[in-house]
Amino acid sequence: MGSVFGNAIKLTLFGESHGAAVGAVLDGLPPGLKIDMDYIAAEMDKRRARGAYSTGRREEDVPEFISGAKNGFTEGTPLAVLIRTTDAKPSDYEKPPVPRPSHADFAAHAKYLGFEDASGGGHSSGRLTAPIVAACAVLKQALAEKGILIGTHISRLGELSDRPFSQDPAEDIRALAGPQFPVLCEEKIKGFKNAIESTGTEGDSLGGVLETAVTGLDAGIGEPFFDSIESLLAHALFSIPGAKGVEFGAGFGISAMRGSQANDPFAVKDGSIITLTNNSGGINGGISNGMPIVFRTAFRPTPSISMPQRSVDLNTMAETELTISGRHDPAFIHRARPVVDALTALVISDLLVQRFGCLWLAENK
Repeated sequence: MGSVFGNAIKLTLFGESHGAAVGAVLDGLPPGLKIDMDYIAAEMDKRRARGAYSTGRREEDVPEFISGAKNGFTEGTPLAVLIRTTDAKPSDYEKPPVPRPSHADFAAHAKYLGFEDASGGGHSSGRLTAPIVAACAVLKQALAEKGILIGTHISRLGELSDRPFSQDPAEDIRALAGPQFPVLCEEKIKGFKNAIESTGTEGDSLGGVLETAVTGLDAGIGEPFFDSIESLLAHALFSIPGAKGVEFGAGFGISAMRGSQANDPFAVKDGSIITLTNNSGGINGGISNGMPIVFRTAFRPTPSISMPQRSVDLNTMAETELTISGRHDPAFIHRARPVVDALTALVISDLLVQRFGCLWLAENK
């Protein structure tokens, strides 16, 4: 099924953008994992729409754990989280069936034979990332208690850019835990927000790139070939609506290097083997090498723009012009940050559970 992901730990999604609720089920968790509602609320807040640089849709996004949890801990049975919809406006979509360019409207119509809920993208909507963040926050916190930190910042927004993570990004990750707008150079926040707002005023939208780092992961985690760390992360990341590219370490830039430049020399530091550079992004042969895992995810501009666009009426098969109304993000990259963190936590947790067993995840460090 296309809405289930994972091996030892499986995540299942359900719901539609303007339906009664969206939700997720995590199966394969150990008993005794902490469910810290304050921590989960902080992760959800990173995804929340706010200001003129986000959509006017203001969902409360309060997660309810309706099974698999008791007295603040997981039970070991499937953990189900429900997020009720409070600000739906399906009337914005009660028009002739004209697919929005670069949305999933037409593709979903072809797959589901016209029986799909098309309001706001239905099951293909970015709205379904809310339960991903809520459910996987449990895993992200469990990893942090094991010393494995995950953090993401906006590397590029349109033509604007932030500095990259430092060679040892742990402090950068800790600094990103609080800010609602995730950049490493605080002086650039105003420019980023202004760029989003001015583009939205023009009826257009912006895309960008998120850079993610994972620290504290020991060498030897992952599998070669089909279940490599890169394979599984890319699989998860491309599931985020709007994700269009993923690169690890030096990424595509490594193709322009010579081997003498691209290779990461080994050395010893404090009794541990390290590499002096990290062009491989902390992964060799699909397996962690003990260095920070670093990757970047490219996101397209929001396809819902208020400029007139060409489309087709699916009833009459006549070409027509479409002007999209409703509430939409002029850029959603800042809201995608906790989703990338959440799915990264899921992939890393899944690999660790396969290596050490599910009870290891709940053990004290």
